[in-house]
Amino acid sequence: MKAAVVYKKGEMPKYAEFETPVSNNENEILISVKAVAITNLDKGKASGKHYSTENEYKNGFVVGSDGVGLLDDGTRVYARGISGTIAEKAIVEKNRMVLLPDGISTSIAASMPNAVAGSAMALRFRTGIKPGETVLINGATGFTGQIAIQIAKHYGAKRIIVTGRNEKTLQSLLELGADEIVCLKQDDEIIVNQLKTIHENASIDIIIDYLWGHSAELIFASLKGNGSFTHKVRYVSVGSMAGDSIQLSAGILRSVDLQLSGSGLGSWTKEEVKLLFSEILPEMFLLAAQGKLKINIQEVNLADIEKMWDTKVPDGKRLVVTI
Repeated sequence: MKAAVVYKKGEMPKYAEFETPVSNNENEILISVKAVAITNLDKGKASGKHYSTENEYKNGFVVGSDGVGLLDDGTRVYARGISGTIAEKAIVEKNRMVLLPDGISTSIAASMPNAVAGSAMALRFRTGIKPGETVLINGATGFTGQIAIQIAKHYGAKRIIVTGRNEKTLQSLLELGADEIVCLKQDDEIIVNQLKTIHENASIDIIIDYLWGHSAELIFASLKGNGSFTHKVRYVSVGSMAGDSIQLSAGILRSVDLQLSGSGLGSWTKEEVKLLFSEILPEMFLLAAQGKLKINIQEVNLADIEKMWDTKVPDGKRLVVTI
């Protein structure tokens, strides 16, 4: 079969012939893959930088962790891969498979799950979002951030504040449901004061952070209390596009009612992952099929994977490999 194969750490995948995988037990099934989204997770695994990577490059490996494909009877499904999924064939888990509704394109369906997991899991399980709450999304101009805005609104958020560096894209987020924007290209003092004012006028309940790094330090600084009672804030780290480490003052932690947690591979419980596949993804696929989620993608053929792997995709779009 043809596949996107990584042979050496740090190198981009090659369009190459690779052995078709074989299922090993009754919970595994072979599907014909039709579309796979390229995510930061996939790029991190391919480069060996992601914490879940085992760095096995000896015989090469197929990249891709999930995808949309066809069962033998033609049924269209989304599934998590056991073998790499950017290939003509892949082994997937039967219990991590979702039937797709009519009305949703194969490529759109492939683009959604990573972003849905990166937003809905944090909102539903790490923060327990309630209708009427105020949500701050740090790094909302990316694909997952834009999905997070729409899911937060779907879950009942009354007010959504978004941050990012691309001013044009930030303005477009108002059409997706954002209520206020904070540009991270401003001076630090201006950003902190703007966030303080927002928090004072309408207390922020939830922060979903896709950036971490210096922007997170500014957000924590804006929350710092002065010794009086403070509003409880649930802060969830989902990504670290702006840096993996920060400096966090112990004084900030002591001065504010803050719940700090992370949402990602290894942090979710078995029950939460089960609900992702049985409830959350089916609901989001249906919303997309009904035109209630706005999703932007850019498609590329598997044969062009080498020249397209490092292509810079515009803010808010996801690159989808079609097979």
